[in-house]
Amino acid sequence: MEKAIKRYMPIFVLPTLFAFALGFIIPFIMGIWLSFCKFTTVTDAKFVGISNYIDAFKDTVFRHSFWYTVLFAVVSLIVINVVAFALGMALTKELRGTNVFRTIFFMPNLIGGIVLGYIWQLIFNGILEKYGTALGLNEWYGFWGLIILVSWQQIGYMMIIYIAGLQSIPGDVMEAAEIDGATKWQRLWKVTIPMMMPSITICMFLSITNGFKLFDQNLSLTAGEPAKMSEMMALNIFNTFYGRTGWEGVGQVKAVLFFIIVVLIGMFQLRATRSKEVQQ
Repeated sequence: MEKAIKRYMPIFVLPTLFAFALGFIIPFIMGIWLSFCKFTTVTDAKFVGISNYIDAFKDTVFRHSFWYTVLFAVVSLIVINVVAFALGMALTKELRGTNVFRTIFFMPNLIGGIVLGYIWQLIFNGILEKYGTALGLNEWYGFWGLIILVSWQQIGYMMIIYIAGLQSIPGDVMEAAEIDGATKWQRLWKVTIPMMMPSITICMFLSITNGFKLFDQNLSLTAGEPAKMSEMMALNIFNTFYGRTGWEGVGQVKAVLFFIIVVLIGMFQLRATRSKEVQQ
C-alpha cells in the first residue's frame, strides 16, 4: 500500500500544486515585481526602482491608517478574547440552555461583513442623531463602532474554540487542585489558563490577523470618514490602487508592506504564545 501511495502521489499532488502556483505563487511574485513599476495594467509595467516605496512612506494618510489599524488590532484582540473566554467559562458550567446560548452567540459570525456594517451604521447613526452628531463626523466614533461590530461578530467564534479547549482539560486535574486548597482564581491562573494555551494561541492569532485585515466592515460602516481618518490599512490600499490614477504601483507597494507586517506580527505572536505551551 505504501509503495502504491508513493507511486501515484504525484498524480494527486501536481493538480493541487499547479492550482496553488497559478492562484497564489505566480500572482504574489508578480505583485512584488509590480511594486517596483509604474503601470496601469500588467502589460505596460515600466520599472521605476524604489520611487513607489518612497511615495508610499511619504503618504501621511497611509501612516495614519497604519497606526489606526495597530490600535484597532490591539483593542479588538483584548476585547474579543477576554469576553469570549469569559463566555466559554460560563457556558461550560452545568447550566440549562447552554447549547441555545452557544448557538445565539455564534450566529453573528455567519453574517457577512458588508451586511453587518450597514446594519450597525443604521444603529449607531440612530443613536448619535439624538446627540446631534453622526458616525462619519468623528474618527473615534468609527473606531469604537468597528470595535463593537467586530467583537459582536467574532466573539461567538472564538468562544467555540475556548469551549473546546476547556472541555479538553482533564477533570481530575481540577479536582486535585481544588482538594489541594486552590481558590477559584488560583485554579484559573495556575491550571486552566496554562492548559488552555493551545486554544489561546489559535484565538489570538485569528483575532490579531483579522484585526489587521479588516476591510468590508470598515468600508460599509465608515468608508474612512471623516476625511479618511477612520480608514484602515486594507481600505487605504484599495482606495490607493483603484481610486488614485497613476498610483497603482504605490498601491501595490502598500499591499507588499501590508503582507510583510501581518506575517511578522503573526509569527511573533505565534512564537510568543507557543513558547508558553512548551513551558507548561
